Amino acid sequence: MVLPVHDLNPLRRTPWVTYALVAANVIVLLLTPASRDSVTGPSAQAQLCSQTAFYDHYAAIPRELTTNHQLARVATGQPGPGADTCYVSQPAYHKEPALSVLFAMFLHAGWLHLLGNMLFLIVFGNNIEDRFRKVPYLFFYLFCGYVAAYGFAFANHASVQPLIGASGAIAGVLGAYLAIYPRAKVWSLVPFFFFIPVRIPAWLVLGSWFVLQWLYSAGYAASGGGDVAYLAHVFGFLAGLVIGLIVRTASAPTQYPVHPRSR
Repeated sequence: MVLPVHDLNPLRRTPWVTYALVAANVIVLLLTPASRDSVTGPSAQAQLCSQTAFYDHYAAIPRELTTNHQLARVATGQPGPGADTCYVSQPAYHKEPALSVLFAMFLHAGWLHLLGNMLFLIVFGNNIEDRFRKVPYLFFYLFCGYVAAYGFAFANHASVQPLIGASGAIAGVLGAYLAIYPRAKVWSLVPFFFFIPVRIPAWLVLGSWFVLQWLYSAGYAASGGGDVAYLAHVFGFLAGLVIGLIVRTASAPTQYPVHPRSR
């Protein structure tokens, strides 16, 4: 997989919304059980049950989204009698499934999950914010997140596994970037070149990323991450691609930076 680190695409305005989204995601992770270290704290089982109860309360769950009703039984946060088991009971709270999609966009399973998502958001989100303007960009970001979550939910309507992460919304940003700036150059780390930085066009970086997500979601390739909702990435990307094409058609042609050729 190609890992982008920086794009050569100038900005006209400071991307404050993108920065705010990154900050919000970091702060939320710091406040959730996923960021806590259990070395000197509670047992691993207690931490797992606490995190499971937290996700049952706040994460997007496909069955809840498709039925618009919260689960009848959820984790209480207390370890069960057996190894890796947690007590469950009727929820002591009211949960709005549609609102849980918004919460889930700011929840991550850990620092590696968060940093991977934020890297893509910082590299590509700033130019989309610059093109869309701040408020429309924020609504676009959230819309793609909702499309990703509900698209995955209707394709897996019986699933009760929580959906968390900003990747569905960020996939929409990538789709819009591909539509609007396909020829922009992106400095990327490529495994085939021993992770030496290479400047390659955005259409290759993002196109290969999308194909890989689709292959994983369709089961044609081994992903190495069985808990990743790759189909949500596909839905989010397609939503962003369509909106990006509309914006590109309705506005002035894309301007790319000019880089002098060396002799």
